[in-house]
Parts: sequence; structure tokens; C-alpha cells
Amino acid sequence: MDSNASVGSTGTDKVTLEDVRAAALALGGQVIDTPCIPSRTLSRIAGCEIWVKFENLQFTASFKERGALNRLLSLTEEERRRGVIAMSAGNHAQGVAYHAGRLGIPATIVMPEGTPFIKVEHTENFGAKVVLKGAVLAEAAAEAERLQREHGYVFVHPYDDPLVIAGQGTVALEMLNAAPDLDVLLVPVGGGGLISGMAIAAKARKPDIEVIGVEVTAYPPMYQALHNLPVSVGGDTIAEGIAVKNVGATTLEIVRQKVDDIILVEDWEVERAVALFLNIEKTVSEGAGAAGLAAALKHPERFAGRKVGLVLSGGNIDSRVLASVILRQLVREGRIVTLRVVIPDRPGALGRITTLIGEAGGNIIEAVHQRLFSTANVKATDIDITVECRSANHAGRVVEALRSNGFQVKALTGES
Repeated sequence: MDSNASVGSTGTDKVTLEDVRAAALALGGQVIDTPCIPSRTLSRIAGCEIWVKFENLQFTASFKERGALNRLLSLTEEERRRGVIAMSAGNHAQGVAYHAGRLGIPATIVMPEGTPFIKVEHTENFGAKVVLKGAVLAEAAAEAERLQREHGYVFVHPYDDPLVIAGQGTVALEMLNAAPDLDVLLVPVGGGGLISGMAIAAKARKPDIEVIGVEVTAYPPMYQALHNLPVSVGGDTIAEGIAVKNVGATTLEIVRQKVDDIILVEDWEVERAVALFLNIEKTVSEGAGAAGLAAALKHPERFAGRKVGLVLSGGNIDSRVLASVILRQLVREGRIVTLRVVIPDRPGALGRITTLIGEAGGNIIEAVHQRLFSTANVKATDIDITVECRSANHAGRVVEALRSNGFQVKALTGES
């Protein structure tokens, strides 16, 4: 087996435009032809014409059910009775579980132990048996392979299967139906199933279209494989949906032939993109789903004036993570700042500070005295005040109001 391949891959299977069109016919009426529409505000921010394909509007909130269903529909009656097994960080799991349940096929899903709870819960709610095993997808894959041998299940690979790849490619057909003159497709890359299918369909329909993959810097196995670099991945990432160690042999072959480039983005850039989707489009994106937008924002000169299609590939994000992303973005924008103020340790001093902040339009979220760890002299104290402001400029005015009244102020966060 190819060192870059995972379980179930052959490295020799081919997928054609006809396969993708056949998948589109098979999936018709069973998955949603999701909206692909322009975003004027994101276009203004990115400096290009942004079109967003809202795959987070699928029933399982991810594109993954396209490939999963296309594979399940190919099973014989005997294979359906045996049942299926899949390994997944979440979205493929839900796609397999939901459609297997609809079709009356028993399903077992092996998921890494760190999979967000919401994805585990949804997978179980669709009727699948969930097995949590391993710290990363590769370890979950090994357990799935063991269970497959033990019980005779049919393996439904998350990306390295021609039928799965063809199913994912239907995303590109729908995008080009909605916007035939797209210049670029920006596609999140994990194992490579989505970008492989999309590249095959898009290049066949429009040979001059540019297809670019996006990976996070902590998990760039496709980039490393294409550049003949040793695979070096690991660590926490908000984009756990594309946090894979091994790309597929089939998908790697297709990407080498059909994909123009791979862009790497940082986690904080993905967080910013998640926040922008929420604040501007009023839609929820998981980390992997926001990777394309992160790439467009990272390289504005590359996409300036072009018509760029983004795949918002999924919306399954833990609510606590989403809340943290929102707050962290407010800090980055300077709309939440923590100010360290030196004040005389006597009655009334704190009241004077809070009055000045209020008069300047700031909203105090938290105030903490630093008596023991203060940098001030023994007759003064530090107080750390977290303030919500309208903008970074407004935060600067709050700081100036304190300084102009004789207080020493140091901004610990934000742009002030």
C-alpha cells in the first residue's frame, strides 16, 4: 500500500465526469442541491467576487453525505445485510449513519476519541453504533479495519473510494450550474475526496478553471505529498474535519493531475473566517468549512478581481468552540480589551475609573484587583479591567479618557 494511502485505497481507480453525473442522478431528491450564491460583503472584504456553496445546509450539515450515499446505493442485498463500517472524525460518520439508517443498513462508525461531542451524539442519534478509538483518524482507521475483518462489514471509506469521490464531485456540478463563469474553486482538503471529485467535474466542464486546495498548517499531508516532503502532522486544530494524517492513493493521483495548488492557512485565520461567516452571512461554519474563505483573505492579491467559489463544507461545530471563536475574534478586532490601570489604594478610586470608562462609552465586563502581583508601589494597586468597545478606535478613546485624567494605563489585549 502507498505510504500516503489509508485503508481501502487502491491508487489505480479512475473517476470520470460521467461517474460524477451518474452520482448526481442517483442522489437526486435524496440530498439537497444547496444554494451557491454571491456574498457582497465578503467580496468587499476579500477584494474578489465571492460565491459561497452552503453545504452546511445538508440534513447532516455537511457535504459528506453525498459520497456516503453514492457508495451505499451501490451495495448488493447481501452486503446490505452484512452491514457497513466507516471511520470518521464526524461528518462522514453522520452521512453514513443517516443514509444507512434510511436504507435499513446496519452501520458501525469508528471515531477518534477527541471527536467533538456534537458529532458523536448526532451519529448515534441516526442509529449507528459508535466506537471511540485512537487519538487521530489513522488510529481509528486501524480499529475499523480490525472490526471489518472480524465481522465481515463492508468498508465505506471517507475519501479514497471512486464512488465516494464521484458523489463529492456533484458539489462542483451544482456550483458551475449556479455560476458558470467561476474562475477559481477554493476547496478544503483532508484526505482529498472532495477536491478530487470537484476537480474532475470542474476541469471537464471548464478546463481553464483553477482548482485550489486548502489545508491548515498543522495538518498539510496533501501539500507534503505533492512536494515529496515527509509527512509531519499533529496538534490541536479548529479544523478537525480536515485533520488527517494520510491522504488517499486514489485522491493523491487525481490531485497531482487535476489540482492547481494547495494553500496552507493558520488556525487563527480559520477562526476569523468562521466568525465572518457567522457575523456576515448569519450562518454557522465548522473550521474545515471556513478554510476556503481563510485562504481568500490570506492572499487577496492572488484572487483580486476574480470570481471565486468557496465550499462551506460543513457546519458541525461545538457550541462552546463557536462561542470561544466569537470572543477571540472580538479581542483580535480590539472590541474587547483588557486594560491594566494603576490606581491609589484608597476608597473612591475604582469608582472614578468606572465612571470615566462609562462616560467614554465602554462596557465593563470584568474587573480584577492585582494586589499581590502588582507592579505598582505598596500604596497603589493594579486593576485589570476587561472592557467591551464598539471598535479598536473606540477602545483607544477609552484609554485616552483614563490617561487624560492622570491614570497609568497599559492595554493587555486589543489594539489600544
